[in-house]
Amino acid sequence: MSRPMVKVCGMTRMEDVKLCTELGVDLLGFIFHPKSPRNVDPDFVASVKTGKITKVGVFVDQPHEEVLEIMDHCGLHAAQLHGKQDIHFCWRIGPDRVIRVFWPDTYPSAAALSRDLDAFAECSGHFLLDAGQAKQGGTGQTINFDILKDLNIQTPWFLAGGIGPHNIEEVLKFNPPGLDINSGVEKEPGIKDETKLRAVFDALAKV
Repeated sequence: MSRPMVKVCGMTRMEDVKLCTELGVDLLGFIFHPKSPRNVDPDFVASVKTGKITKVGVFVDQPHEEVLEIMDHCGLHAAQLHGKQDIHFCWRIGPDRVIRVFWPDTYPSAAALSRDLDAFAECSGHFLLDAGQAKQGGTGQTINFDILKDLNIQTPWFLAGGIGPHNIEEVLKFNPPGLDINSGVEKEPGIKDETKLRAVFDALAKV
């Protein structure tokens, strides 16, 4: 088993960006949602230079024109779509730049979830499976692992939902291609905990 891609989301401080860069993170996530305690100013994100690290913007309700404008201004490589964005929305952003979010807990079965995943496969470069209900994120909830056992996902995907030092070993048993880490490595919303982050990467180094 190879080490999964690692995305740390909810970045609000330059010192956390530098720490994640030092630890070898693959993607950094910045949230553009006014109701989120991790909401950031586009000018801050534009000032973040990450080199080879992928910069991802998290969007909920914005029209596609606004998403594209923010992506251009901030130098984002991808848009993580947390709202009710449909297939046409994804095509407007560009399939290779879309990380489409799904909430397995809202589906009655793995088969029902698989149907939606199949429908978005061509217009999404990646999927993200998150815990809880639609539009939520960073709640600290853990995803229902049982549903993962019945999924066969061809599109590269990230697993999210309260991932931190306390459960990283259990999460890795499912061999997800990618991990999305946020609330599980925080002191408070938007403020990362260096000890927790290092503990997660120490666990990943053993993979």
